[in-house]
Amino acid sequence: MNNRLTVLQKLNICRETAIKILRGFWCRIFLADSKGLLFIGKHVSLHNRRHIHVGRNVKFEALSEVQGLSTHDIVLGNNVTIGYGTQIRPSSYYGVGHIGFGLEMGDNSSIGPMGFVGCSGSIKIGSNVMIGPNVSMIAENHNFADSSQSIKEQGVNQKGIVIEDDVWIGTNVVILDGVRIGKGAIVGAGSLVSRDLSAKSILIDKRERYIKRRT
Repeated sequence: MNNRLTVLQKLNICRETAIKILRGFWCRIFLADSKGLLFIGKHVSLHNRRHIHVGRNVKFEALSEVQGLSTHDIVLGNNVTIGYGTQIRPSSYYGVGHIGFGLEMGDNSSIGPMGFVGCSGSIKIGSNVMIGPNVSMIAENHNFADSSQSIKEQGVNQKGIVIEDDVWIGTNVVILDGVRIGKGAIVGAGSLVSRDLSAKSILIDKRERYIKRRT
């Protein structure tokens, strides 16, 4: 802990951490696989837990929500953090329609607060990946070629998303289906990623403002 913290602050952190560990001990017995300490925040929702695999020191922060139902499961490596309010959804909560692929996430990677991971198609996140707040990943597209049918009736297609090791993704980024982000790449805040990024590239998606004066 930081040496500048007071004794009272340190005790409070230890108390809150201990409660998360106790929740984790209860939760882990229902998971498909759990290899070490598991930290569970307040009001975490884990559905279809037999499809969820976690490594050591995995943290689900408060109000995060994971739907485990998937063909290839939710697999989280060691020291993974799922941020406050983040949602991971491969499939419908009611088991209707398409059963999604799932998510694989490597060691020491994290998803910041309020993220959305739509892993109906495959999403693979490497190790040491930092994903900022409010990031959305959508591994699916709706078919719409037939104008005689509603878009909803035409189903979906999935290509998948791959984020390689050592990537930093800034806040409010949207990553669309079919994208591969290479090792060591950086994605600037607010970017829309619709094409592959090569290794060690930096994407800065600046959107110019146009201000019109009143007459």
